[in-house]
Amino acid sequence: MRRFKSVVFSDLSSSFIVQLLASATQTNNLACKVMSNSVTKKVKVTDDVQKDMLSDLPDCIILHILSFLRTKHAIRTGILSSRWKHLWKRLPALILWRSDFQCYNIFIEFMRKVLSLRDSSVSLHTLDFEDISHLLEPHILEWIVNYAISHNVQRLQFSITSVVEQIPLTLLSSQTLTHLNLSVCYECKSLFPKSLNLPALSTLELGNFTFYKDSEPFSTFSRLKSLLISDCNVEGAGTLCISSATLVNFTMHVESDLDNYYKIDLCTPSLSTFAFRGYPYQDISGSNISSLKHVDIDAGVFPYRLDGPPLFLFNWLPEFANIKSLTVTASTLQALSLVPELLEFKIPFMCKLKFLKVKIEEIEYELRMMLRDVKLLNVESKKEAARIQEAFNLGLEPSPLVPDEIVDFLLQNSPSAKVDLVDCRQKPLRRRL
Repeated sequence: MRRFKSVVFSDLSSSFIVQLLASATQTNNLACKVMSNSVTKKVKVTDDVQKDMLSDLPDCIILHILSFLRTKHAIRTGILSSRWKHLWKRLPALILWRSDFQCYNIFIEFMRKVLSLRDSSVSLHTLDFEDISHLLEPHILEWIVNYAISHNVQRLQFSITSVVEQIPLTLLSSQTLTHLNLSVCYECKSLFPKSLNLPALSTLELGNFTFYKDSEPFSTFSRLKSLLISDCNVEGAGTLCISSATLVNFTMHVESDLDNYYKIDLCTPSLSTFAFRGYPYQDISGSNISSLKHVDIDAGVFPYRLDGPPLFLFNWLPEFANIKSLTVTASTLQALSLVPELLEFKIPFMCKLKFLKVKIEEIEYELRMMLRDVKLLNVESKKEAARIQEAFNLGLEPSPLVPDEIVDFLLQNSPSAKVDLVDCRQKPLRRRL
């Protein structure tokens, strides 16, 4: 399951944090001694200067620092002083991860104590909840969501592997929620509601949901700016209508190893950026996406499916008619090279392209095999076939990694566009003039 980490310090151990915080006092005292020895003897370092720097910080600053820690570790900092013992009860952010506990029951009991002892007068800005035990009961999920919504949560992140037949009703009408990240059990493909009443929502990230056929689930979000859907699908391989007057950034991740075909109809007049990573098995069309300016694609190909991703990629190109910058991986260009007779097409779009960036990364083994097999189909001698097979065995195929003819194909209507080849394997960069 995809896991988006928004908490920078969540992986730090509690013992390390305690040592780090406790050492601040020693560091400060040492600094004071150095200062007192380096200046004239008339200067006297007062006791106030030698005080622990942390003791001088207001509670709001300490609470902000503790908010970057998982809640279990933040509570442990209470051993530092009597002042810190109950400070965690006013944390504006809670990070509750099942992976921090040996068993499910201990995790649930810990959550009960945290939510019951926390100062209920303090609004909850952020709740990050993760449970990959497959044991989470629906009433526990509803209880956690109800607590967050009743405390005016603004950023809510749930990553769970248990079956979710229905999203808790209280979540469907939060008036304060601005960021929502929901990732559910991949095998279950829970149905996403046809509509939600979240007037303040600006960022939405969804993982492993199934959308109702021909639904417009995002049309009621009047402030939505950023949308990410990861490994989602549509009932009956139908159409997902993405209708939003405010949407600026749209990202898709399709990392499933199964065909994930459906149609996407974009009605997004403010859309500026589209990013895709994974296996393209979706038809994308737009009735109002002339504002699209930046596209980023990292596409893969399933073995021996020449009728799939390459053709879908090619069919996307007309929707990028007015873009100014395009970022692709070498694998994406290689996938396009598998389109039959591609170079014979004269495309009437991408005339405004100013910048093309190609990221050179290691090409997946399956795609390398496909490219090798296509070459072997066209060889005229056994000697040439043996050379290709040997180069493949040595990891030298495909060669070149960046097919220049595909780059030229994309630039046929913007020959003066700047092209950067960025070697992400930590080798020197090469710029194509």
